[in-house]
Order: sequence, then structure tokens, then C-alpha cells
Amino acid sequence: MRRWWLGALCALVLLIGAAGAQAAEVLQVRSGTLLQVGDHNRTYTVELACVAVPEGGEQAAADWLRAALPRRTKVNLRPFGNDDGTLVARVQRLNPGDTAATGDLSAGLVAAGLASLPPSC
Repeated sequence: MRRWWLGALCALVLLIGAAGAQAAEVLQVRSGTLLQVGDHNRTYTVELACVAVPEGGEQAAADWLRAALPRRTKVNLRPFGNDDGTLVARVQRLNPGDTAATGDLSAGLVAAGLASLPPSC
């Protein structure tokens, strides 16, 4: 009986701790594929995974990202790898007030006709 209570108490502590976790926030859109993201402790340069912006399309892609990700927008990062110290990740915007993601930003750029999927994805 004691083990059951101890297990339930540990699970409750883990759930309460997870609920208090902070999401990453967009600090700046640096280009059509690069974001500056912070998590209240550090800042990261994040490159969008699985997206290729054509030459001459960088400004339009950056403008689209700025409209989709105003400063301090909460995002979910799903790491895909790294490239010379830059985190490569799938980035999803989180709905205000909950943790449900609203869609992958790389897919949004492709759907808007501003980028394409590279063959490696």
C-alpha cells in the first residue's frame, strides 16, 4: 500500500513540474530560415529543418515568418540535428494559453510557395 502512495506522489510531483515548464520564445527572425529563440536561460540560433528557400526569395520568406511569429511567440522545437553550432529543428507555433502546436513553419513556407522541401526530407 505504501509503495502505491509513494508512486502516486512521485507522479504528481512530475506532472506539476512539467506543467510549470516554459516554452521557448521567438526573439527575432533573422532570415527566411533562421530564428533567434530563447528559453529564459539561453538563446539559440535555430535553422528551420526540411526547407529550402530559393535565391531571391529570402526577404519574402523572412517577411512571412515575421508575420507568423511576432516577437515573444511561444514555439515548440523538435531538434533535427545541428549545422556548425546552429540547431536545426522543426519549429511549431504554440497556441496562446495551451501547449497545442498549430503547425510546422517549414510546411507553412512551402504551402505559401516561398520554399520547397529538399530531397533529404
